[in-house]
Amino acid sequence: MHIIDITKEVLSAPVYPGDPAPFLRRVQSLERGDICNLSVLTACVHAGTHLDAPCHFLNGGDSIDRIPLEECMGKCRVAEPSSPLVTKAALAGLPITGVRRLLLKGDAYLSAGGAQATVQAGIRLIGTGSPTIGAPGEEGPVHRILLEAGIMILEGLALESALPGDYTLAALPLKLAGSDGSPCRAVLIQEVFE
Repeated sequence: MHIIDITKEVLSAPVYPGDPAPFLRRVQSLERGDICNLSVLTACVHAGTHLDAPCHFLNGGDSIDRIPLEECMGKCRVAEPSSPLVTKAALAGLPITGVRRLLLKGDAYLSAGGAQATVQAGIRLIGTGSPTIGAPGEEGPVHRILLEAGIMILEGLALESALPGDYTLAALPLKLAGSDGSPCRAVLIQEVFE
């Protein structure tokens, strides 16, 4: 088995414009004579590689602790769109037949038409290297289209080391009651036969 870490490092990953930057503060230190090293992390729940909960854009939507975890694990396909803006036509040009979880290489964004095509294709989880799945100016509509359809949104991926193809995905969020999102450690698992 070969594991590809597709998680961006939280403290150095670019943040969505206007979001607070994450910060790690050491509150106890062995060097200062404390019993252990102890740190406090202050971060937006949408920092680095993260999952969006339905309540991020939907009134009354589920929080991250209530999402179906089975959607965050299982067979997936990594595909490389020909341009960062993934429209309905661009999505149709990707090998997505029968795909339940789709990860888009690069800083890819869906247009509203691309989001509707994602729903129609039966995809249950969509991921991107971008800090947001929605194209500039269409962030809200794209999120609402996907989340209303029950599609999981995985953002801020580091897919540079993953070739297009099929893998097993594991991307579990922290159990944060009432939260609109959560950082996660996302990995691709590839079977290796010797």
